Amino acid sequence: MNLLTDTAYLSSAYLGSIEYFQALVNYPNIYIEQYDHYIKQTYRNRCNIVGAEGIQSLIIPIVKPNRDAQCMKDIQISGHDKWNHLHWQAIKSAYKNSPYYDYFEEDFYKFYKKPCKFLFDFNNQLQNIVCELADLAPNIRYTAEYKSKFCGTEIDLRDSIHPKKGGLAATLNKRYYQVFEHKHGFVSNLSIIDLLFNKGPESIFYLDNRYL
Repeated sequence: MNLLTDTAYLSSAYLGSIEYFQALVNYPNIYIEQYDHYIKQTYRNRCNIVGAEGIQSLIIPIVKPNRDAQCMKDIQISGHDKWNHLHWQAIKSAYKNSPYYDYFEEDFYKFYKKPCKFLFDFNNQLQNIVCELADLAPNIRYTAEYKSKFCGTEIDLRDSIHPKKGGLAATLNKRYYQVFEHKHGFVSNLSIIDLLFNKGPESIFYLDNRYL
């Protein structure tokens, strides 16, 4: 992180990656963009976990936008295919034997019993519970309009943190216990829930650069 940069702009993310949460923790000010156009195949509606069969992408289906470009805050979650049930079963299968699953199970399950209508809101709810359980206190605000110009103390990470791009954070390969490491080796930069279910309250020491 550039020490002269104190404000980072991020897209909304579904159970954001470890890299995403490192940004939340290490920049003093965070703005989450809600007026950007929804983009497919990004962390906006997907996250990666590791189960018995390897890396699994959990993708939230959305209602097809009624125009080519629709703001992220207006994207609705589709109720088809019982995706919430399938996602929860995948999470349970992947982490039921992790050290902290039993402690946090109910905190997450309630969001999958009845997901909210809008993707942006659902992402925010999950992000808030992650921060609460991991004792993180990022200074988060939301954009009032689309951000297009940045000053010298600001950094645009909205499209830099992406499933198909290499991680920006230097600590992404720092190892921690993973349930299926004996089968697949250590897998870096998964969803934040991989770190949380495996490390619990120690997650902060992995995310915060002050503890490196």
